[in-house]
Amino acid sequence: MLFRVPMQLMPSGGRPLSPGSRAGLGAALVLLALVSALELADRESKVSYVGLVAAAPFLAAALASWRMVLAVGAVAAVLAVSLASSGHVSPLVAVVDIVGIVLTTTVAALFAVIRQRQAERIVELSKLASVAQQAVLRPVGPQVGSLAVAGHYISATAKADIGGDLYEAIDTPYGVRIIIGDVRGKGLDAVRLASIVLGSYRHVAYERADLRAIVTDLDRAVARNVGDEDFVTAALVEERGGTLTIVNCGHPPPLLLRRGQVIPLEPPAPAPPLGFMPVVRPRVERLEPGDRLLLFTDGLGEARRDGEFFPTADRAWRLLGHGTVGDGLASLETALVEWVRGRLDDDIALVLLEYPGPRPATTVAVPSWEVGSSDG
Repeated sequence: MLFRVPMQLMPSGGRPLSPGSRAGLGAALVLLALVSALELADRESKVSYVGLVAAAPFLAAALASWRMVLAVGAVAAVLAVSLASSGHVSPLVAVVDIVGIVLTTTVAALFAVIRQRQAERIVELSKLASVAQQAVLRPVGPQVGSLAVAGHYISATAKADIGGDLYEAIDTPYGVRIIIGDVRGKGLDAVRLASIVLGSYRHVAYERADLRAIVTDLDRAVARNVGDEDFVTAALVEERGGTLTIVNCGHPPPLLLRRGQVIPLEPPAPAPPLGFMPVVRPRVERLEPGDRLLLFTDGLGEARRDGEFFPTADRAWRLLGHGTVGDGLASLETALVEWVRGRLDDDIALVLLEYPGPRPATTVAVPSWEVGSSDG
């Protein structure tokens, strides 16, 4: 027996069905087709397969909308009536089958309504989380002072769970200063603490001549707003006249990319995260033209596939050493997502900067009427 899909199953307004709706609809229609084939091929047997069509609405409800579930239930009921009218099943069995289809369709439609509302709620929360995080993380670059800078945030999940990864790059009287950090935990509490750290940093970075003084101020801000077990790892970078200064508070060390090499810039001595009164020792490097520096949170170091970690140091130069700094971060994200097969365990914040070299000396034009002039 052949049957046509009713218009109710077609997308309204000409809009295409979502992949989930197509999958749910396809599974339901395959089941209806199989039941029809079994009934027609086994007409001599006293076994009836019509009752199996009651499962079709549940298959649709797993992925499709409630309207589509009702439409599938209607198709199943029409199919059951058509098969019953052929005389293969008794009227009593046919009535029982149809009543069963109506009941299962109703239950499946209710299930689809609940599932769809939950999905819409998750989407709404994700949008709110994205807005909250964007309010904390301002766009950086493409130029901050003399440096080319790009920042990027990679979310580990499409759900509403948001992390406390943070970064900022600003041009101050003491040079270009960049912070990257990671708040322990997730959710709105983590975003709140990240906003506190960034708010404090955006103020004191213009006021303190020494990065160690900035660390002290940030540590106080964190300690005033967290519990005993909460903390923030952070790395602060300053570039001034080609001199790079780094202080590290329990954060993964930045990677220096220079002439095909990748050099981890480990701190001279370890220091605890913000919130635990870190005493930091600066690391100072002299930059060369074309040097690039990658700052990242520990989500990058913990990304793995089948127990094997993403080889950041081995691939960093090939992925980040060419094109613009924005192109480099895009290449890194593509390679990372491919490595983990789209499943990250933690959010990742990335900042990539490039030092173009010393600025050329400014020449002052001398008016022609002054050339060769004398007091006489």
